[in-house]
Amino acid sequence: MSSESVKEDCLAWAARDPSGVLSPYQFSRRALGNDDVSLKITHCGVCYADVLWSKNKHGDSRYPLVPGHEIVGIVKDVGANVYNFKVGDHVGVGTYVNSCRECEYCNDREEVSCERGSVLTFNGIDADGSITKGGYSGYIVVHERYCFQIPHDYPLASAAPLLCAGITVYNPMVRHKMNQPGKSLGVIGLGGLGHMAVKFGKAFGLKVTVLSTSISKKEEALTVLGADNFVITSDQEQMKALSKSLDFIIDTASGDHPFDPYMSLLKTAGVFVLVGFPSAVKLSPASLIF
Repeated sequence: MSSESVKEDCLAWAARDPSGVLSPYQFSRRALGNDDVSLKITHCGVCYADVLWSKNKHGDSRYPLVPGHEIVGIVKDVGANVYNFKVGDHVGVGTYVNSCRECEYCNDREEVSCERGSVLTFNGIDADGSITKGGYSGYIVVHERYCFQIPHDYPLASAAPLLCAGITVYNPMVRHKMNQPGKSLGVIGLGGLGHMAVKFGKAFGLKVTVLSTSISKKEEALTVLGADNFVITSDQEQMKALSKSLDFIIDTASGDHPFDPYMSLLKTAGVFVLVGFPSAVKLSPASLIF
């Protein structure tokens, strides 16, 4: 297709101020480039990052702001140099849409760690100086390098959360070998990331224990997600019974919480991975030894 494709209006939902209230917004995407994929968005997951930037919680929001970085849809056009995607393909776009493509991290396909900074899918500054706008919109134009093929038989609605929450959990679990069948996994918290951790854990063949402060999450953890065990962390007897029994723990909680009680649940040489975002991490070295 021609790189001179005509821009078309894109209908979206945007926040216009720190109230975070979304309202209809119309804008133009960039013209399709030779290496680009134009994607008709069918679904976009809702991430807490959407809330944070819509409400300017980090102090750097650029309004009008179109959130959304768990994007899936159907390819409607491709640039002349695109060979990995074709019209009709199911494709996902995650948390970033550009990078330098030259540094060691980009060359290792770790573009999210680009030395010059990866360009976020929304509220980022792209190479041409434009402000990126996310997936709460009708379509998006993205360089093919930042698009991911989705099997046609996989529901697009289910695929969307994998583009942020899913990869946030999956990547460290695989990297730290938390995918060994028969091993035991503790999941701290049962929010968006926690849901994914439980589901991946079960898919990997692990024995999964959910560690939560809320008894209201028990039925969902055991019945809906298929966890093997559910422990209320304020119950000292339940925690004591779990002492030194877990091969892995993945901590998905973003609220501030103590770490020492969880360290005591790990076996010797157990692995603890933090993917949540508490304001501080405090633990006693003794909890790593005894």
